[in-house]
Amino acid sequence: MERTESGGRRSEARARLLDTATRLFYTEGINAVGIDRIVAEAQVTRATLYRHFPGKEDLILAYLNETDQAVRVVTDAAIAGGLPAAETVRAVGRAIAQSIQSPGFRGCAFLNAVAEYPDPDHPVHRAVIAHRRWFLDTVTGLLARIREAHAGPAARHFVMLRDGAMASGCLSDPALVCDTFLRGVEGLLHAHVSPATGG
Repeated sequence: MERTESGGRRSEARARLLDTATRLFYTEGINAVGIDRIVAEAQVTRATLYRHFPGKEDLILAYLNETDQAVRVVTDAAIAGGLPAAETVRAVGRAIAQSIQSPGFRGCAFLNAVAEYPDPDHPVHRAVIAHRRWFLDTVTGLLARIREAHAGPAARHFVMLRDGAMASGCLSDPALVCDTFLRGVEGLLHAHVSPATGG
């Protein structure tokens, strides 16, 4: 018998719906995938879908939340390693590079989503911005531990390097993209460590 999360266990049908939506939204695009397709591939009824997700937007937001949590887990694991701040930044960079070289990589799920939802007031757009704000704040905190001055601009530089690598990683040789990205991270760290950098 299916039990909902309020019953103390995650619903199997909800998990199938979310797993199916995540796969399809990421590989084919959010607007390209309809509810009927998700219901069919998840092998549930429409009634079951709407019991867990009142509308497609709720399912999209759940997909982005799951993706956000996955990124946080990887980033938190790098931070929890207890390495010096510069090594932690490198570890975060390596985790990004690893994701770019993973099978089925099709770019950043958040950049892909915001391209489909450009309205800044849309809940999907706001979810993307919230994720990016968290990531920028996290990297800023790490770089401030190395040198507080100019940590903000350096963190924005890191995020731009990441964005470029994510966009390029599904368009050209992922290994070369990752090598270029990690070299960029090294250059950024070298510049940030130097007190002469940034004026």
